[in-house]
Amino acid sequence: MIRVKGHLFVKLSICALSLSSCASWKKGTANKKSTATPATANNRRVEFIDGIATNRHSRNNNNDRSREIGISKNITRGSANLENAQSWQFKYAQLLDVPVEDVLNQKLYSFIDDWWGTPYRLGGKTRDGIDCSGFVNTLMNTVFQLGLSGNSTDLFTQVRRLPVKDLHEGDLVFFRIHHKRISHVGIYLENDKFVHASTSAGVMISDLKEPYWKRYFAGGGRL
Repeated sequence: MIRVKGHLFVKLSICALSLSSCASWKKGTANKKSTATPATANNRRVEFIDGIATNRHSRNNNNDRSREIGISKNITRGSANLENAQSWQFKYAQLLDVPVEDVLNQKLYSFIDDWWGTPYRLGGKTRDGIDCSGFVNTLMNTVFQLGLSGNSTDLFTQVRRLPVKDLHEGDLVFFRIHHKRISHVGIYLENDKFVHASTSAGVMISDLKEPYWKRYFAGGGRL
């Protein structure tokens, strides 16, 4: 009986030692895990499902942030220009079908405004009546400080020819209306629009894409 009790005591001692060593092993494992966690935090990586990970702060985020800042500056600048726009800019932006911010030449559009509706008169040079070449010469000399003279045919020989897509504000546009020679001239503005003294409505703005003007268009050029 005493021998059995002795064996039992020995087995119990061995179990106790095993349990204590197991607890120590678990504690060591937990310490290893806790030391591994800061390393992951230092790498600033966030792990998602299936082991997919990504950096919290990437270069793309910085680029997106700078792009957003640039866009916001542009919007603010454009809004400021729009808020400061004057009534004549809104008027001619609508007539030309362009953004208000693109209508900038106040001297040009003030001249057009002053002469708007002046009736056509062959050989005329005043606000009582003016013809197409007289209007072009007067506008170009007043707004662009050029010493122009002559009729539409004369002006046609003075320009460097350009395709319509290359025409800019202040270039001249010419037409052959019921004649083989040049018989009408106007001044290009923007977006295929030009100002001229028409025989039907006097000083006005027309569109090169209109069927009538498209039919008789002879070309454009720069002085």
